[in-house]
Amino acid sequence: MSILLTGVAGFIASHLSERLLADGRRVVGLDNLDDFYDRAIKERNLSASLDHQTFALVQGDIRDTEALAELPSGIRTVVHVAARAGVRPSIAQPALYYDVNVMGTLRLLEFARERGIRRFVFASSSSVYGNNSEVPFSEGHRVDQPISPYAASKRAGELLGHTYSHLYGITFLCLRFFTVYGPRQRPDLAIHKFARLMEAGEEIPVFGDGTSRRDYTYIDDILQGVEGALEWVDRTDGAFDIVNLGESRTVELREMVGVLAQELGVEPRIRWLPPQPGDVEQTFADVSKARSLLGYDPKWEFEDGIRKFVAWFREEHLHKGP
Repeated sequence: MSILLTGVAGFIASHLSERLLADGRRVVGLDNLDDFYDRAIKERNLSASLDHQTFALVQGDIRDTEALAELPSGIRTVVHVAARAGVRPSIAQPALYYDVNVMGTLRLLEFARERGIRRFVFASSSSVYGNNSEVPFSEGHRVDQPISPYAASKRAGELLGHTYSHLYGITFLCLRFFTVYGPRQRPDLAIHKFARLMEAGEEIPVFGDGTSRRDYTYIDDILQGVEGALEWVDRTDGAFDIVNLGESRTVELREMVGVLAQELGVEPRIRWLPPQPGDVEQTFADVSKARSLLGYDPKWEFEDGIRKFVAWFREEHLHKGP
């Protein structure tokens, strides 16, 4: 039996694919290799998985019912990571984000229902909490006031999961990821973008006064949480639940810049800009439910994670050349 892993060429899912394959699992990776960022980066992300005989790559779109119908048999679990990502781009293209993130999730749920697949893990986002002033964020908090189309699309995916769990008995687990970082982080995300600009001696754009806070979560901790999620859906029938995956520590934007600059050995040049619409003021995960339900045990300190990211960043750019 296989796991269908969507968005397999991306940052999080490519790491997850390698972890699952190393654990002896069979993985069917689905990705449309779209142009959100350089296709060559995604192909490099896939290189290790492609070395495994138990990995099958299918190039296709989660919205394409014909492509889904042609997926191989024997899929036991869907791990749905594919999405049109990013808060700020979603403000410019809300219809596209709805189409990919909401309709794509609906198509996958229909695929699961038609194939009799009863296990579904959904990658949601801390953005669904909006500008919640009650911290840390708990799964029981209200999430009916998203402030970006991206956040709204992720909340819609959660609600679809609840509906399909209730009606069709699919065990559906939502994992709300909190600002994941580490090797292979998408080039448009702050840590990677800032590192690239700092290394080039260019200014980094900082929106607001630098006091916004994020619960940065290192990729290895996320992977451990997803593995716990897979164990949970395997032993649970017809249930729906939501779990935060974060480090349960917040870091100010100014601190993030300082730690990254120190590890790179540069003096950052900052261009201060007005706050951006759609950006939340803070994220901070209560992970007590993840600990009890999934055995989640985040271990990475932010400074250690940045050190690992910078080592990867320099190696990556060394191989790419000037």
